Amino acid sequence: MAYKKFTHSVAQLRPDTRFNSKLVSKFINGIMLDGKKATATRVFYNAMDIVEKRVKDVPPLEVFEAAINNAKPNVEVRSKRVGGSNYQVPMPVNRKRQQSLAFRWILDAVRKKAGRPLSERLAQEISDAYRGEGAAVTTRENVHRMAEANKAFAHFAW
Repeated sequence: MAYKKFTHSVAQLRPDTRFNSKLVSKFINGIMLDGKKATATRVFYNAMDIVEKRVKDVPPLEVFEAAINNAKPNVEVRSKRVGGSNYQVPMPVNRKRQQSLAFRWILDAVRKKAGRPLSERLAQEISDAYRGEGAAVTTRENVHRMAEANKAFAHFAW
């Protein structure tokens, strides 16, 4: 009896319903906790409604995309052990990791704040990142500053 080889297929990510964007769909999946996608979707769309009121003249999807781009790091430091000592080696970040780090930093910043509904905090962080401010952009600048400080060890990059 011959066995059929099991092939694992990854489900295709579908664009969200309001903006028809896969980027938004990925971000909603990042917001989601305990499989509650409807709640995460509602939080994101409420946040985008707030952003639309705050940032006039620019569509909310463009504000969101610009905020993500402003939070994306170009370089990061990674530990590398050379001859018994560890060095922080600056390395370029690939596009997929840039996006996931930007998502993570924005969501971490939103979850650290307290006292207001999640959608309001998210809207605040997105509009701050759009203007080049906020905790996620500060994290990006700190990562870039560390990479700049350690560029003497760039020759250890693998």
